[in-house]
Amino acid sequence: MNSNKSGKNLPSVNMISEGTHLNGTLKTKNDVRIAGTLDGEANAEGKVIVSSSGKVDGNIEAVDADIAGKIEGEVRVTNKLVLRKSAIVEGDIYTKTILAEEGAQINGSFHMSENIESEMKKNGRTSGTKKSSSTSSNSSSAKSTSKGEDKKKVKKG
Repeated sequence: MNSNKSGKNLPSVNMISEGTHLNGTLKTKNDVRIAGTLDGEANAEGKVIVSSSGKVDGNIEAVDADIAGKIEGEVRVTNKLVLRKSAIVEGDIYTKTILAEEGAQINGSFHMSENIESEMKKNGRTSGTKKSSSTSSNSSSAKSTSKGEDKKKVKKG
């Protein structure tokens, strides 16, 4: 009794509602919206959305991500990352493209590459290739700081 006989993939979104606390690893082939708290990793073959009330204490890995809440861990996005003005990321970011609203905070290293999947396989280490670059935004669209000497080492390498 499949109601999707047209063969079209209808969007499917998993939701962790505000007031919900989840411990463990969340894996999905679809999109996920987090308005509560996730203590663990979020791995999605779709989009991860973290609302302003959402908090993730662990790594995020997804095709796309839209973050308005707080992340304490690495964010690894193979396509597009959107950081809303209320976003706070306490960890390294790996992405192909980014859109950061004014007020978004990035407290960690920032890595961009056309082939970010190969960059992610290196466990947070940048390579010396021309395609990869490490950037921290100094424009009015994002507030960025780096812990320790990470920023200096990446720029020299």
